[in-house]
Amino acid sequence: MNQAKCLLSIAFFGAIGGCLRYFIGIAFPFMGTIVVNLLGCFLLGFLTFLWLNFHTVASWLSLGLGSGFVGSFTTFSGFCLDNVKLLLAHQMFTAAGYICLSIVGGWLAAKLGMTVGIYVGQRLQLGKDK
Repeated sequence: MNQAKCLLSIAFFGAIGGCLRYFIGIAFPFMGTIVVNLLGCFLLGFLTFLWLNFHTVASWLSLGLGSGFVGSFTTFSGFCLDNVKLLLAHQMFTAAGYICLSIVGGWLAAKLGMTVGIYVGQRLQLGKDK
């Protein structure tokens, strides 16, 4: 039963993440991929370090939000395709900037998410101890 609950959670949250990814792509036609990837880096860093400090998260929820939601929300394939299109259009400077912004921005977003997750987790833990 636990494995079925995990799979259902991944499917449920994955559907939500995929739909949200689609709508962000419509709202930001060219920048949609970078927006979702940076948000995804932040969210995964935040959730991971929040859960490390606040241990009451069920595994089915952790898998649903991490693998399901963030996994379907972010898009490495979209990132690669965007760069191939830029290179084919001979926009080398834009492609290099896009790659650098994605990698450095993703790392910084994950680090920020980690920091915020630790802070929120500690605050929740302190409130629980009272």
